[in-house]
Amino acid sequence: MQEAQPMSPAGRRIAAAAEELFYNRGITAVGVDLIAERSGVTKRTLYNQFGSKDRLVAVYLAERDRRWRSLVRAAVDACDDPLEAVTAPFEALWTWSGANTRGCAFINALAEIPDPAHPAHRIAADQKLWLLNLFEELAAAAGGPAPAALATRLLVLHEGALAVQPLPIDVLAQTADLARALVRSGAPPRR
Repeated sequence: MQEAQPMSPAGRRIAAAAEELFYNRGITAVGVDLIAERSGVTKRTLYNQFGSKDRLVAVYLAERDRRWRSLVRAAVDACDDPLEAVTAPFEALWTWSGANTRGCAFINALAEIPDPAHPAHRIAADQKLWLLNLFEELAAAAGGPAPAALATRLLVLHEGALAVQPLPIDVLAQTADLARALVRSGAPPRR
């Protein structure tokens, strides 16, 4: 994850407007004219602050990634039991989803920006790989079988929970129970 660079007040307004617009309307559907208008700056100021829309998209995702990782880390760090720590990212997901009702900004970005060389694509993909690595670390600490394979299953479970989050079912309890069962199973995951 990239370190956040200090921004001017205009830069913060632009970034805030871009986040709201990109998340709610989609990255490709939002142009710099609308972002400049919404943030109360000129397009020239926007370009002076960020250089390009691509850079602004990358800043938007990097900031969301920073906040997401912080939330997940805090949830994991609050757990005394390694098995419960495995479910902490699921708890963080539900906390996060309360204020982010249009799905995962990173999955949305990956769908809208398929070019792996695009800086925003790399940030979104890195966010998923970070979570995969975290699940592997947590699975190993909890004594789970084949931590790398188990981490992949936990990531799939997490992302699936995110996808069905709007449905009227208690997904959180189901995913937490499934995650615990996967760790406790003791059987290596099938290939």
